[in-house]
Amino acid sequence: MAYFLALPAILFAAAGNLPAQVRHPISGRVIAPVMGASGADWLVRPEREAEENPELAIKLLNFQPGMAVADIGAGVGYYSLKIASLVGHTGKVYASDIQPEMLRMLRKRVEKAKVRNVVPVLATETSTGLEPGVADLALLVDVYHEFSRPQAMLKSLHQSLKPDGRLVLIEFRKEDPTVPIREEHKMSVATVKQELEPEGFVLEKVLPDLPWQHILIFRKAGYTSP
Repeated sequence: MAYFLALPAILFAAAGNLPAQVRHPISGRVIAPVMGASGADWLVRPEREAEENPELAIKLLNFQPGMAVADIGAGVGYYSLKIASLVGHTGKVYASDIQPEMLRMLRKRVEKAKVRNVVPVLATETSTGLEPGVADLALLVDVYHEFSRPQAMLKSLHQSLKPDGRLVLIEFRKEDPTVPIREEHKMSVATVKQELEPEGFVLEKVLPDLPWQHILIFRKAGYTSP
């Protein structure tokens, strides 16, 4: 399948100069390198609709007018623009990314679409760049497995969420060997739980409805639904 061939070209800018493997200190999984700006076209490829069904993912997450949503690792704003129309003029989408070039391309797309409720935010390897308690929901689409400092980033995400906020990870299913994605770009439910629970999150629900990915919904530890 094309993913095994295409992803290395996108993720590693210099052929033959692959980065050393870095492993998560708790689970031991290999942390995948961040997709650079050269991979922007892959984020908006036409095949993404069939392979990932983002429209269904958005429907399942039930975005409502007035919500404040943090799109973490927003890239060029593929999800940010879709969510912006659902939260409406009373809501806001914080499009957070560590790469200034991605944010530059995102701004151009936002301006072209004449969308006014998407706020680009420059993040770091250890911080979302958001104010504390600002987000009703933080969405990470194929992003968490690339965090180079996952524990620090989860601490920042915990702070960025409201007390009843949701943390949502959409990741390619590692449990399914037929999903044609490199292993370091997949996550299993067990590994995600192993890594997030020590950082103050509790798995609330797993949605298996997407073609290749699962949706993992977390709450802050100690949260009690009304």
